[in-house]
Amino acid sequence: MLKLSKRLLAIADLVPPGARVADIGSDHAQLPVYLVQSGKAVSAIAGELNEGPLRAARSQIAAAGLTGRIQARQADGLAAIEAGEADCVTVAGMGGALMSAILTQGEADGKLQGVTTLVLQPNVGEDAVREWLLANGWYLAAERILEEDGKIYEVLQAINVADAGPLNRALYDAVFLPLDRAPEEKREWLIRMGPWLLRQPDAVVVRKWESEQDKLRAICRSLGLSEQPEAQEKSAVLLGHIDTIGEVLACLHMVKPSLN
Repeated sequence: MLKLSKRLLAIADLVPPGARVADIGSDHAQLPVYLVQSGKAVSAIAGELNEGPLRAARSQIAAAGLTGRIQARQADGLAAIEAGEADCVTVAGMGGALMSAILTQGEADGKLQGVTTLVLQPNVGEDAVREWLLANGWYLAAERILEEDGKIYEVLQAINVADAGPLNRALYDAVFLPLDRAPEEKREWLIRMGPWLLRQPDAVVVRKWESEQDKLRAICRSLGLSEQPEAQEKSAVLLGHIDTIGEVLACLHMVKPSLN
């Protein structure tokens, strides 16, 4: 069986059993091949825009003897599938803004019809993806965080439910964070840092956000070299973000709260 990286294994773990998967931006089709080989998926579509990775995907599928169960298609985003062809869509390895744009276009084109699960791994901009899920009536059912080769990745699983409103209101209720902030500001930090990741924290969460604090401090030092009022104002905003991150991290020693 094909051996996956930790990142791809985390994505595979959140694919529901028996799924018909469409992997968008599939690159070498490693994830679809693994899912079908392992029996996790009954079939798969590997969508890839660029010719080189598309050829590699077809070669990988053929070498695994799975040409009858996995199709590699050249297309931009969700144009790789027709409505009803897949019930699980995976998108990985790109920025959150681009991922959100792909999902928006796919939704407008009817490509998400029949899709019940999204498994998404943005390299950056996870908050943009959470915002998209909220705005489009998807429930964020699970989050994972991992570190591999010095990089930290988040994986999000969202499900299509009849009425996600009450579930999302409970998920993004930040009452469990004892921060001296307005409810809406606390909710924004849940979107930024991950509502499940803060409820189920581990050392990787702490490392990610301590690193983010370091990056923000470096920006503030650079801004401090400028006498422009705009630079001073931006520095003040970033210093506020550093403080808030520190306060959130200080809360994570608490007993893990549930949604029950």
